[in-house]
Amino acid sequence: MFEASTLEERRRYYREEWNVKELPDFIKKDLNKREFGFDHLGNGPNDRYRIFKTQDMIRRFMRYRSPFAAYCSIAFYNKPWQRGDWLKSELVFDVDAKDLPIRSCNCEGVCNICLNEARQIVLLILDTLRGDLGLKDIHMIYSGRGYHIRVLDEEVMTFDSEVRSQVLKYVSGAEAPKNKYVLENEVDQKPYELEHFLIPFGYPAVFTSRVKHSIMHITGKEKIENINTKLLKDIIKYRNLVEKGEWGLFKNKIGPIRYKNFVESMSQLNMGIVDAKVSIDLKRILRLPTSLHSKVSMKCMEVKNIENFDPLKEAVPKFVMERKDY
Repeated sequence: MFEASTLEERRRYYREEWNVKELPDFIKKDLNKREFGFDHLGNGPNDRYRIFKTQDMIRRFMRYRSPFAAYCSIAFYNKPWQRGDWLKSELVFDVDAKDLPIRSCNCEGVCNICLNEARQIVLLILDTLRGDLGLKDIHMIYSGRGYHIRVLDEEVMTFDSEVRSQVLKYVSGAEAPKNKYVLENEVDQKPYELEHFLIPFGYPAVFTSRVKHSIMHITGKEKIENINTKLLKDIIKYRNLVEKGEWGLFKNKIGPIRYKNFVESMSQLNMGIVDAKVSIDLKRILRLPTSLHSKVSMKCMEVKNIENFDPLKEAVPKFVMERKDY
């Protein structure tokens, strides 16, 4: 499992199993506005600026070239063959199981455990995108080693990189929330102090959920900036309080000064749950849904039901099932 595929296996996949009709509708729509890119040798995408005007053209290309990897742009262009005359881009979030800052499996590549932890993070982000930001046209893609969240709501498609960066920080919980508040008619009064876990809505609630996820998956082997071994052990010792929602008791056990440092460290760590470079890049190419992730021999595919999705059952090509060690 998760071994690289051979050229013969790729040929089998694209000639016997892959079907152009299974491309997601959001890809097939305006197909000729996207740039396509390919990696034929396993060294990265170096065959760029390709366009396909029809589904049959891409069918024939994939069947006869059997690429090591296939990509398409998140951007739409009037001149995709030169990435010219940009129109708009999907808003995307890349959650790679291999690169999660906290993984309870501690494996070297990917495994069922870290893939499931990546899926849990995707579910948290989805709740925020739908509940807090009101977005609806959202598509989940299993990439082979994690997930891509692709948002096509028209109001976000023309966001520039700076706005995308702010959205990324919000959904990932990458800034420590303020804890001092002043009411408009009490400007001369001492500010109220409210910790993030006391506010059950908005950004403080997003931050609290991301921190809770990290706390519940820490193994004690992590190297987290400004969190020493003693604090890490105490976090693990008292995290049952967080699991029960007793954040106040957890803070008391940790101590107010150490808790403040802990919150700052968690905000920096949260930035790593999503690949920021992907989210802010307006001209990024992403792995093509339905294509083969040849490094791990898994199908990149659209996920209709992320709640119950199991990649080890649904994204395994036939040639992997026929391997002797499967």
